[in-house]
Amino acid sequence: MARDRREERTGFQESAPYRASYDLQTDFIMVYGIDDTMPERIRQWKEKGYIVHLMTGVAWGNYQSYLNGEIDGRDHWDEAQTDRNGDPILHGDSPDIPYMVPTLSYTNFLAGPIRLAVDAGVEAIHLEEPEFWVNGGYSEAFKREWRLYYREPWSAPHASPDAQFRASKLKAYLYTRSLDRLCAELKEYALTTHGRDLRFYVPTHSLINYTQWRIVSPESQLIDLPSIDGYIAQIWTGTSRTPNVYHGVRKERTFETAYLEYGIMQELVRGTGRRMWFLHDPIEDNPSYTWADYKQNYFRIVTASLLHPAVSHYEVSPWPKRVFEGKYPSEDGTGKEGLPPAYATTLLNVMHTLGNMDQELEQIDETMQQVGILIADSAMFQRMRMEAQAPEQLIKYDGTNAEAFGLEGDTELLDFSPFYGLALPLLKHGIPVRPVQLDNVRRFPHYLNGYRVLLLSYEFMKPEYPDLHFALAGWVRNGGALVYVGDDSDPYHRIRAWWNESGSNYDSPREHLFEQLDLQGAGDGVFRAGKGAVGYLAVAPDECAKSVESAAALRRMVSETIKALGDPDFQLRPKHYFQLRRGPYIIAAVLDESIAETPLTIPGPVVDLFDPALAVRNEARIETGEQAFLFDLKTGRPVDGTVECIAASSRIEALALNETGFEFQVKGPENIRAAARFYCQLQPVSAVLEYRGQTEMIPYEWDAASETVLLHYYHLSDTDVTVKVKFTG
Repeated sequence: MARDRREERTGFQESAPYRASYDLQTDFIMVYGIDDTMPERIRQWKEKGYIVHLMTGVAWGNYQSYLNGEIDGRDHWDEAQTDRNGDPILHGDSPDIPYMVPTLSYTNFLAGPIRLAVDAGVEAIHLEEPEFWVNGGYSEAFKREWRLYYREPWSAPHASPDAQFRASKLKAYLYTRSLDRLCAELKEYALTTHGRDLRFYVPTHSLINYTQWRIVSPESQLIDLPSIDGYIAQIWTGTSRTPNVYHGVRKERTFETAYLEYGIMQELVRGTGRRMWFLHDPIEDNPSYTWADYKQNYFRIVTASLLHPAVSHYEVSPWPKRVFEGKYPSEDGTGKEGLPPAYATTLLNVMHTLGNMDQELEQIDETMQQVGILIADSAMFQRMRMEAQAPEQLIKYDGTNAEAFGLEGDTELLDFSPFYGLALPLLKHGIPVRPVQLDNVRRFPHYLNGYRVLLLSYEFMKPEYPDLHFALAGWVRNGGALVYVGDDSDPYHRIRAWWNESGSNYDSPREHLFEQLDLQGAGDGVFRAGKGAVGYLAVAPDECAKSVESAAALRRMVSETIKALGDPDFQLRPKHYFQLRRGPYIIAAVLDESIAETPLTIPGPVVDLFDPALAVRNEARIETGEQAFLFDLKTGRPVDGTVECIAASSRIEALALNETGFEFQVKGPENIRAAARFYCQLQPVSAVLEYRGQTEMIPYEWDAASETVLLHYYHLSDTDVTVKVKFTG
């Protein structure tokens, strides 16, 4: 369990000063926000042994001095993102914190405050959430940027599909430009002024969530910026509980949505060598739920993230102060209550275990990394209904959840059903599909290696370059199975683009792709192309979300296309669960709305890491809709029979074996009850806590069958705390 903080495997973000009640004892902290208190907050956390980063908003923040002209004598409210009614798009309820158009002037302003953080000694900067709302694009600053970028007069984004697509593409470009300038300039500043390297990371929602919530962000364009060192996948209950449609039923599917969100974020760093932290949140931004709801959804997102084994670094909590000191509605509705002690212990069990997830993959589903669903940044570019179809519904983020965005009577747009129509029919049958970044096909020559099946539709996104099709056609001819779903009905097929300009005359980009595969004029069916195969299902992909029959037709088309490859060893094997082993850790989830409702049984002995008591179970029984995070006691047992920590809700340091027993140091949030389970071949006779010259007996339980001991104690602050365990012999 002990590790060097320099590995930065776990961290959290917090805007408040240091307090022992939420000292999570991770490797690093992201001190949030730049103000007069920032240097002191940095000093406090650094004094406690943390590696200190800084996080600040790049799209919004307390930047009133810039907006109101105090910086340069010029009012900059024309750079606020503005909707078609002329109203600024605000972050939260504050009337003076708008989302910004990232002009060069605004970018230059941001560099000033960030220099202060560099001067204060932080080792890395996180520029959070480069976001431009789809319903924005009407400010004077944006109109100027349009004229400079497109060399033509501005068009109202709601006027046509073409105008909306071009507006969104410009929005992504502007934040890409801003981040490139900021990161490059400040890296140079840190090196020339302080003689040290500075790292830059971008905490960002997933491409899936931004598309569903109707936000434009650079996403995969960030890969092209050499000054960016990595990302945080900002995925949590608040994003993943956004409802979607499957079999015609619109509801929350937190586990499945999180699984897809973490999947596309893993793709953002695959093959780049850059760092990715997966975010979890023990609660969420909406304060109206109960602790039971938060806990249930926390298990879902943690499990979903652990099923993507290429990432083993985690932000274990944003804002731990609101978790460990906050109060939320009680189950009986009579008031509010603080963090339940058992949930607090469970959270710490999980958080400290997450620092140990860099493990060999010992068991993997046979189709893992072989079935992908292509999605491109351009999915964010066509998320506005045109006036010819339906009145535009203006949406403003209220800091809670997607349900509060509006769209009364028009939830269809928010559901993002064309994408989920491709994903959920397979995912709900236990097929571990992964979203695949279409834009990366032209960035990395071997990007599609390892995938045997790809699903594609241009009814909710567009290929921005024709050479993507040359790469896809080559992949098919070399033995891949491509399933295309779409009926060419999307009005965005008619935007100004490479497939209908400069001598090209295709009604949709699909026609150009099929031409490369020698499938001109093909209808529904399965066709061979070289060593590979193409399946064509000529229906709108959202029908596969709305209809049981269409979902089944999609699964049949995928199976028939795979069958056409002629490889009897490769086929889809439906099941009602996911299960994965990472070293001694077992991660599993049993799906609802699937092919069976029977529980999944995993033989023991295993330690239940979601149990605050770290219980040893002879078998784990996982019911429909439940998840499990387990430690396999046989696989993880040390070969020499020594004492070793299995799991703990503390940071464990200085573990040492002596003639009479063993001892170790513990660190964690003040007054939180902790548990720690160790391999221990001999039955202990006593366990004590030593601190400030005092000795206190603590309870323990020895499990003879598994040869493990469970210790119970409370965390103390501002002192060295040692646990000492004595044996019988």
